Amino acid sequence: MADFSRPGSLYGAIDLGARKQALEAQARREATGPQTGAAASTVDVTEETFTTDVIDRSMTVPIVLDLWSPRAPGSAQLSPVLEKVVGDLAGRAVLAKVNVDASPQIAQALRVQAVPTVLAIFQGQAVTGFQQVLPEQEVRRWLDELMSAVEQFYQANPDARPPAAEEQEAPAGPPVDPDLAAAEQAIESGDLDAAAEAYQRLLARAPGDEDAKMGLAGVSLIKRTEGVDPADVQRRLQDPADLDAQLLAADLEMMSGSVDEAFDRVIAVVKRTSGDERDKARRHLLGLFDALPSDDPSLAKARRALASALF
Repeated sequence: MADFSRPGSLYGAIDLGARKQALEAQARREATGPQTGAAASTVDVTEETFTTDVIDRSMTVPIVLDLWSPRAPGSAQLSPVLEKVVGDLAGRAVLAKVNVDASPQIAQALRVQAVPTVLAIFQGQAVTGFQQVLPEQEVRRWLDELMSAVEQFYQANPDARPPAAEEQEAPAGPPVDPDLAAAEQAIESGDLDAAAEAYQRLLARAPGDEDAKMGLAGVSLIKRTEGVDPADVQRRLQDPADLDAQLLAADLEMMSGSVDEAFDRVIAVVKRTSGDERDKARRHLLGLFDALPSDDPSLAKARRALASALF
């Protein structure tokens, strides 16, 4: 039986983003019609599209992730079976196919030891899977158990259930802000500086825009940690006076999804420092706060701890 009791996500640096994706997915459902039929139920996934096609999409529909290789005979046997049985669900599940030879980072992040490997992804996390080639009857049995677990999840969490098709025919919401769209396009192309400039333009017009605040904080976080050697940071942490090492270690923890650990680290620095060093740590922590949605439960706890450390 699949277990959906623990929140989480899959993939190293996307852990942080998945916290907001879970909240955003509900809003996006209104603008996206249901997909039906075998063709709509299968998608080829790359390292660039993994977040959108797997993590993001799994917030509304279970994803059957087929990690395959053209060099593996078992893949040639299993993949057509998966396409058939998932296609028979008429859009209630999606088959996402990953060529591990072309996208090795996905296989590494998911710790795939052999191909073919099949994982079921739901609500941003891997919930069940198998590695061997199974006959069609057993694949159907496995998929039936997955869909039963998904239904049990929705019964326990009715607000998370995707709306019916007729509910999705409502008029689309307001258009996306052009600067927000420009920032997202810049991120897709790897131009973090252009993304930061677009977020800054939006914040100049709308200082309270949460998407822009989160986006700018996330871009800044990525830029600060690009090319950083975690082993070197760990070595520098041996020096209690190395403030920059502590802040960089917190950045790395944020990028890996260890949000509470990152907050605790910087708050500890605030407690034991004073003057300019304390102010630098405090401002760094506030920047990390901006990387999360305002209703993230970790924020309330960290804000209380920061107030206690300061006063």
